[in-house]
Amino acid sequence: MTDPIAFPNSTARFEMPLLHVAQAQKEIFVNEALVRVDALLQPIVEGIADEPQENPASGECWIISASPIGVFEDHANELACWQQEQWTFITPRPGMSVFDRNIGANRRFSDGWTSPAPIARPLGGANVDIEARSAIDAILDCLGMAGAVPNT
Repeated sequence: MTDPIAFPNSTARFEMPLLHVAQAQKEIFVNEALVRVDALLQPIVEGIADEPQENPASGECWIISASPIGVFEDHANELACWQQEQWTFITPRPGMSVFDRNIGANRRFSDGWTSPAPIARPLGGANVDIEARSAIDAILDCLGMAGAVPNT
């Protein structure tokens, strides 16, 4: 007789809790998974923080800095989301992107959080081409609206 398939306690990527047969208090596990899905579905963060903010709004998320203190101390570079009067910590995966409201652009995770650098608009030069500069400005404006680069 073969052994039954054993399921882990959580999903591989974002550690969402899985239900098991005859499990007591299933609503706790389902609600925790829904809180994580809510934070990760279209992730938006307020910025980077060393420690928890005073009186965070429900659903507010932050990137924890590389050298956190207080409640965030053991969660460097993780996402901290305030839900149901408590912090939920989510470990980012390489390639994960979040929109940072503080800089108005996307941040990407790969061994730490990175953000796009502003692109300087063209200035000076011996031959000034107004049409080319207008086209470059339009491209930079579109990239800024898409969150690919900070607005300049």
